[in-house]
Amino acid sequence: MSAFIRAGRAAHILVGLFLPLCVVLADNAMARINAAKPPLSAVTSPAIANSPAALEPPARFFSINQVLADHDRRAGFSGAPHFASFNRQGLAGDQAPPPPTAQGDEPFGLVTFRAPEGLLWAKWRGVEAEIDKEAGTLEQCRRDAGTCPSPAALRFLAMAEETRSKAGREKLDTANRMVNAAIRYTSDLAQHGVADLWSAPLATFASGRGDCEDYAIAKYVLLRESGVAAKDLRLLLVRDTSIRQDHAVLAVREDGRWLILDNRRAVVPESSEVRHLMPLFALDHQGVRLFAAPYEARIPHESEIDLAPATSENTGASAGRSGLPLFL
Repeated sequence: MSAFIRAGRAAHILVGLFLPLCVVLADNAMARINAAKPPLSAVTSPAIANSPAALEPPARFFSINQVLADHDRRAGFSGAPHFASFNRQGLAGDQAPPPPTAQGDEPFGLVTFRAPEGLLWAKWRGVEAEIDKEAGTLEQCRRDAGTCPSPAALRFLAMAEETRSKAGREKLDTANRMVNAAIRYTSDLAQHGVADLWSAPLATFASGRGDCEDYAIAKYVLLRESGVAAKDLRLLLVRDTSIRQDHAVLAVREDGRWLILDNRRAVVPESSEVRHLMPLFALDHQGVRLFAAPYEARIPHESEIDLAPATSENTGASAGRSGLPLFL
């Protein structure tokens, strides 16, 4: 090993002597090249030099993160923009991000944008397909209970009828209470032998078991059957910072306020009152969206910042080995 060490030291000495000589030779060569170059006016005709294309500054391109970071600096924010879907497990205490300075019209006062295609889109589309299939069963049982092939469908329709008879927060309290009572919490691993499996409501009611996303999906469909508009429902994938676990809940807009239906709680609070949930994704009839903190309504003047189309980068969230969070 000593021979290798001595050889290495000798190599370092030779490199140390050779690099300054290279720098001097390179500087001299560049000086000669620059001296030999003709002035710009000698190689550019007046017509070309004064053309609009020649007078325009070169195009400047920005990534979306650069644009938002520059906007934050101008608006007085510190650091990079804080997206709710960032992996914050490395932060002390796994705390949720600070409240935004402006209010969005989505749950928790945030805004959303379309998530990139991926496994989460595939899972949600699969559940929507199963929900559509079960809709046919529900319609058959609604027309003629005597020929209904599914006791779970009859039970679900009875719950929908009771929920439909309520209004306002009482409707949401009823849906939350009945679904929480109808399903016994069971992990997907214990029930299905896989880490994460999402089920449509009739399949969940037939087994009487499910985990958090099964509760949320059942409430989502139950409230749709009870007359709540699709635009007022969001199935939320969140991070419960109090216990450091991924979770799923349902958000419902009632009288301009978003309320949270959770299988772990009997009460239905407003999202502004729920401090321990950090939203990651919103799923609804329009697909999958990511949450982000809203920015100031003021748009920078075009002289302050140049915007150009850019590809999305760094879109993702904390995920397990499957590429998706595991929701409990």
